[in-house]
Amino acid sequence: MIINTNMGSSTAARILAENSSALQKSLKRLTTGNKIASVADNAAGVAVASKLSAEIERIGASKDNLGNLISFAQTQDGYMDKVSGALQRMSELAMLATDETKSDSDRALYNSEFIELQEFIGTMTSKQFNGISLFSSDTLVATVGLNSAGSAITFGVGAVNLGDTAYTNVIAQGTAAITNAAVAANALSVIQTAIGELATDRAVVGSNMSRLDSEKAALSILKDNLSSARSRIVDVDVAEESANFAKQQILVQSGTAMLAQANILPQAALRLIS
Repeated sequence: MIINTNMGSSTAARILAENSSALQKSLKRLTTGNKIASVADNAAGVAVASKLSAEIERIGASKDNLGNLISFAQTQDGYMDKVSGALQRMSELAMLATDETKSDSDRALYNSEFIELQEFIGTMTSKQFNGISLFSSDTLVATVGLNSAGSAITFGVGAVNLGDTAYTNVIAQGTAAITNAAVAANALSVIQTAIGELATDRAVVGSNMSRLDSEKAALSILKDNLSSARSRIVDVDVAEESANFAKQQILVQSGTAMLAQANILPQAALRLIS
């Protein structure tokens, strides 16, 4: 029977400290919802989760960029729809002006509206979206991620240019006017060419929106799957951890009781010397 060195007490104290530490970790996991209470718990998992988090954030930014490009294309189409309406009305006016039963004074009335529509189409060429020209020959580039080598994955968004000859001929008084039957017939031909060009350009805008929508949907799927993978690493299973917490509580309580008992044992030596 030893008094100076109480091995039972030392062992009980050590085990109690370990169980107390485990209880604190379990409590932190349940409080924060994170499976990894400390980087020492899963160093490799923290590294992988960090990379996944960064990629998830990049995907979110890419989705925002694609959303802005979709809005850009929608704005383009909205203006082009109005241009289409103007061209259709100009085509109607030009056809009316070819009527030989109309006088030049009648055609002057048609031409007054015709000129206003020409000016309206002319203003469309300078329209902007957040300072970026809506209708130019410049192709916009969309970035949707990084490849395995760390290089950007991009694709071009088709450009629509209302400064093309088909449109400028409609705007120019020299090539499109309806002051008499002969020039009205020529204007009608010019307008029909512009209508055909506009149909092609609207198809380009529609294709852009379809591609952008598809890319955005694909990024959403990727983001969901990466988030799921990250969750398996860092998010705590509350049901499982609750059971572990209850276990650690019992161990701490029983350890505390046994430590108290271990500290009492040396007192039995007094009986031998009393």
